[in-house]
Amino acid sequence: MGTTFKFIQRKMIQNLIFFWGPLLFGTILLAQEREVINHIYDGNEQASAELFDEAEMAYRRALSKAPEKPEALYNLGNTHFKEKDFDEAKQRFFQTQKFAENKSGKHHAFHNLGNVFMKQKDYSKAVGAYENALRNNPQDEESRYNYALAKELLEKEQNQDQNDQQDQNDQDDQKDQENKDDNKEGNQDKDSGEKDEDKEGDEGEEDKKDEGDQEKDKQPEQGDPEKEQSSQPRQTELSPEQVKSLLEAMSNQEKKVQDKVNAEKVQRTPVRGQKDW
Repeated sequence: MGTTFKFIQRKMIQNLIFFWGPLLFGTILLAQEREVINHIYDGNEQASAELFDEAEMAYRRALSKAPEKPEALYNLGNTHFKEKDFDEAKQRFFQTQKFAENKSGKHHAFHNLGNVFMKQKDYSKAVGAYENALRNNPQDEESRYNYALAKELLEKEQNQDQNDQQDQNDQDDQKDQENKDDNKEGNQDKDSGEKDEDKEGDEGEEDKKDEGDQEKDKQPEQGDPEKEQSSQPRQTELSPEQVKSLLEAMSNQEKKVQDKVNAEKVQRTPVRGQKDW
């Protein structure tokens, strides 16, 4: 009897768990879900009052209970966006589109992700994000407008990059040409300088040669008595005694010459009266 009673009690407990367990578990989940929703609601209230730090804390409490809750992720991303923390906002919007349960949630996540890329001036990624937003909601005019704007800015950026690259190439070509011209002028100046130096050197050697010849002409040759004598200064002044002696010698010489001439005249004169047989 005692054993049968224990068996009945165990059977009753099992039946209670079987019938009431899912209800209790669902009740727990419902309470947890309600708590998550309350945190999200509090975060929305704080964000509306621009108390972004408090709003962020509320959304994080919600995510601590439900890490993949897309509403908490999306609203937290919006809070980061308003605080201009674009890297964090970008991460939250990416997580939102990953865990979104419908196209509407994905559309909002991609749209705001595009807004982040626009703020960062990453127009290429912004175009891609808006394209994904339009895939999930082709009728949204705001996404369509932002897509067109991002595409236009991307084209301008690409054109500007091409122009900048072309300008850089032109500048490089100009510098190369200037360097070539400078090198060419430098070589010409070098060649001209070498030629002038050679010419000056030749002229210098010729000048030295001429000067050497002139010096050589001025100097008497060694061992030539006549040139050595001619190079001596002449004495033009005579003393009175020398003048007197010279005059007497000249007078005596003249007398001797006159006597000789007279003697020759006497010998040549014929004697009158005598025949010359």
